[in-house]
Amino acid sequence: MTKSEKVDFTIRTLQELYPTIPVPLEHKDPYTLLIAVLMSAQSTDVRVNLITPLLFAKADNPYDMIKLSIDEIREIIKPVGLSPMKAKGIYGLSKILVEKYDGVVPKEIELLEEFPSVGHKTASVVVSQAFGIPAFPIDTHIHRLMYRWGFTNGKNVVQTEKDAKRLFPRELWNDLHLQIIWYGREYSPARGWNLEKDIITKTIGRKKVLEDYYKLKKTR
Repeated sequence: MTKSEKVDFTIRTLQELYPTIPVPLEHKDPYTLLIAVLMSAQSTDVRVNLITPLLFAKADNPYDMIKLSIDEIREIIKPVGLSPMKAKGIYGLSKILVEKYDGVVPKEIELLEEFPSVGHKTASVVVSQAFGIPAFPIDTHIHRLMYRWGFTNGKNVVQTEKDAKRLFPRELWNDLHLQIIWYGREYSPARGWNLEKDIITKTIGRKKVLEDYYKLKKTR
């Protein structure tokens, strides 16, 4: 297969598997999505979805959020981990939204990245999922699969994002970002990986990845 054929095969397979694409983090607007994505750092979507309703019952907008103290926020979100940093970030970005943006979450990645505890990936998720603006946030699943599929060298997420945006059509970025995440979780995880179930990697995977997989399998 040529690189172009591999890309086409990947897109077709993902579209067949995920014709409708659920958004992993529950939210009702750009602000609650921003908070949920911030909370998801080094945590699981399942855990975040259990905690955000507790937080949003008290404050689901920046005006109410800054009425809480950082300690109050921290106590609520403690189960998701890294609560001291995340609580400061939630309070800090809420304060900026109120003082600078009239409580409205901006649509520009560059502006979102200026908020405390908001990095490029978080900003990219918000603009893509809340506003429908094409972006390609790279999480661990996408980074892993782009390497397994031979679409990037795997050196860092910055390079992986550049390669993803270069290879895939811009109008598909937002769908593909979520489709690849779900595919990585269900068919191509980091642990307990079964290549026989991973049709994309089995069909187009990087030669070294496939060789290493079968070598490891023989030793078990």
